[in-house]
Amino acid sequence: MPADRSSGIHTDAIGCFAQEASGRFSPDRLLKVLREAGILPDDPRIAETIAQLDRVRPALSEAEPSLLTVEEFTAATRHNRGIIERTACGELAVPDFPALVGDLRRIYQEVHSNRSGAVATYIPQLARVDADQFAISVCTVDGQRFSIGDADVNFCLQSVSKTVSYCLTLEEHGTDTVHRHVGREPSGQGFNELTFNKAGLPHNPMINAGAIMSCALIQRGMAAADRFDYVADTWNRLAGGRGVGFNNSVYLSERNTADRNFALGYSMRERGAFPPGTDLLATLEFYFQCCSIEVDTEQLAIAAASLANAGVCPLTEDPVFSAQTVRHCLSLMSSCGMYDFSGEFAFTIGLPAKSGVSGALMLVVPQLMGIAIWSPRLDSHGNSVRGIEVCRRLVDCYNVHTYDLLTGTGAETGKRDPRLKRHQSATEGIVSLCFAASRGDLNEIRRLAACNVPLDATDYDGRTALHLAAAEGHRDTVEFLLSRGVDPRPVDRWGGTPLDDANRSGHQELARLLAEAGAMGVHDP
Repeated sequence: MPADRSSGIHTDAIGCFAQEASGRFSPDRLLKVLREAGILPDDPRIAETIAQLDRVRPALSEAEPSLLTVEEFTAATRHNRGIIERTACGELAVPDFPALVGDLRRIYQEVHSNRSGAVATYIPQLARVDADQFAISVCTVDGQRFSIGDADVNFCLQSVSKTVSYCLTLEEHGTDTVHRHVGREPSGQGFNELTFNKAGLPHNPMINAGAIMSCALIQRGMAAADRFDYVADTWNRLAGGRGVGFNNSVYLSERNTADRNFALGYSMRERGAFPPGTDLLATLEFYFQCCSIEVDTEQLAIAAASLANAGVCPLTEDPVFSAQTVRHCLSLMSSCGMYDFSGEFAFTIGLPAKSGVSGALMLVVPQLMGIAIWSPRLDSHGNSVRGIEVCRRLVDCYNVHTYDLLTGTGAETGKRDPRLKRHQSATEGIVSLCFAASRGDLNEIRRLAACNVPLDATDYDGRTALHLAAAEGHRDTVEFLLSRGVDPRPVDRWGGTPLDDANRSGHQELARLLAEAGAMGVHDP
């Protein structure tokens, strides 16, 4: 792709922002293209461009107050060229981001009317939350963002905090040491059940006992306040530097109603599960504090995208965790992250996720995006009712289930691939169809037909699958295409028909078949 020497940006990209009549550049168009692609004005990766535009605008001429010269445009975009160019060329993680936004808007409206479930009541402060609040936020691994609903309302992480606590233990101690104190198998029990594995350890880090153990392992030599700041700062980094909060009233409320968690702690101490020298009461206090960290769905979606991006925050490029740590965490989220609904969630949704009794749900689509859903009404397992339903509908729309790669996309599944550019899926299907026809691969042609690829589609030269099958003498392919109602007389850019190809290649039987089909208008198999 050639580069425009005056601006340093590829010419295909720079054309998105130019005014055809004047040859100048529109800052409003630049911001619109970025916003439509999910790159929002508060994105730190375009901060210098935004600041430069703010400085340049007052000095623009009165005749064309909203347009920039080439030099002004170059100066405004120089430092943020990479993300601007990739956006303009449609090279971000979700190329057709408006389509994803449209689907999320539709899903939000469809799920909003679902008022089943009830808020958590065992922590008094959570029982007072407005049960009808609802938000969905998404952030891709390229930092494309969208939110709808109560996305700026804070809520406590509760059990979602267990993911980061586990990651921090792995970063500090390594897998072998951590799992000498906590298992990695589903418990098959509720998240706060007084149960342990055969070694007397918590079953996994995603239930209460395991998360208490994680808190016992995090920065043991630090003072209590510093340990909490360390965890909160990690959440800040995962969320792109957007400061997380702390809900003291929830913390106090949870601490005062924590008999089961105290029982879990004392049982683990009795079994010798904790590292030597563990202060049990300080550990439990630390655990309650981690659960009481507050975020909104925008922050949680960025954190989820950081996990989807192998531990690197998409907005700041800060490598918060190693890829190996994230791999271990996502594995346990897949098997244990949704309480005793985890097996069903893995079967139907097929993605790593973690829920909390505040109504939060963090969903990770590895190498693609993170999604945060918040709705306080819970089902019998302690998971957000609306959150689960959003996940179901999302997987119905897109082939993001871990094993969707086995079933593909198209009419057969009703799913689309969000990673493809607009119309890319159709184009690739046509190319595959023509290639299969030239080889006589009837099974592949049948599969493409089931995926809704039009069998009469043409390539750049106007050639159809029928042209190619006729030229190569594949009778069964020609018969199949005709039986599916394909026009027997399409004309390519040189005026040739499939009949001409059959005659030119000496396939006389095929030529007679095509001539008869052409004379009848349709082929009767």
